[in-house]
Amino acid sequence: MIWLWMAVLAAVAIAPLLVVWVRQGTIRYRRETAMALHRSQLEEIDRDREEGRLPDEEYQAARLEVERRLLAADRIPEPEANRAARGVMIATLVAIPVAAVALFIPSGLPLVPSEPHASVIRQRDAAEARDNALIERLRQKLASLQPGSEEARRGYLLLGQALVSQNKLAPAVKAWKVALSMKFDPTLAAETAEAASEAAGHVTPDAAALFRKALAAAPANAPWRPLAEQRLREAAVLESNGGKPLLPGKAAGARSGS
Repeated sequence: MIWLWMAVLAAVAIAPLLVVWVRQGTIRYRRETAMALHRSQLEEIDRDREEGRLPDEEYQAARLEVERRLLAADRIPEPEANRAARGVMIATLVAIPVAAVALFIPSGLPLVPSEPHASVIRQRDAAEARDNALIERLRQKLASLQPGSEEARRGYLLLGQALVSQNKLAPAVKAWKVALSMKFDPTLAAETAEAASEAAGHVTPDAAALFRKALAAAPANAPWRPLAEQRLREAAVLESNGGKPLLPGKAAGARSGS
């Protein structure tokens, strides 16, 4: 598509010049300039006479001379336009976009990503492959650990964090729930409930239960407490709506009303 637009812009740019090159014409600057000068002299002579600076005899003589020159200027031959020169100009202007395209093609086609962008994609894919390999090794390690041990709990915590970094929220919630089953931590419970809410697009009943349990066990100054309380208010509005997620505008109105 970009090639089409490039061609259209090039055609629009050179169209006026092509029209001039194709159309027959003459150069009118010499004759018209001389005639405009003599007409201006006639106007000046008339003005001098009206203001009393030019006697009638001198006025008639001067006007007659200027009119003679005006007639002579009207007979100045107009040479034909130099079509060869115009052709060279048109050819040069046409060659400029052609040369630009020829120089552009080797460095990067519009349909091919540029080298920096391709490099970023390769680096991202390589990093994702490394993360997937680490997650797989961590899963294998967890399978060999004693269930319920502190080492296994830390392993599930790391697994959940790795999955969240890849935006794989649902698997991360499962990993963190396993860690919570081994040892309850209110902060981890709140993070798990938040991840579950983001994965579902709304506060699920399980997430609401986790938020309540986390609030009951957390200190009063827990930094995530306002967010958990806000999520519980959203869950209450959702429950009053029959479990159907509200539209963004309605949800905002319900929260402001609470």
